[in-house]
Amino acid sequence: MAKKGKGNRIQVILECTEHKDSGMPGTSRYITTKNRKNSPERLEMKKYNPILKKVTVHKEIK
Repeated sequence: MAKKGKGNRIQVILECTEHKDSGMPGTSRYITTKNRKNSPERLEMKKYNPILKKVTVHKEIK
């Protein structure tokens, strides 16, 4: 049996940066996983925002 311990893969929430600044109601958020060991810094990806109807930059939030 393998040892049970803290895994390297964790779930993170990505939130749209442009949506916050626009002042429109609602938020665009995505849930994904990342490897804590390979990428310790905050994740940043381009994802589709259905409210703004375009691809925007989404950053990891706590």
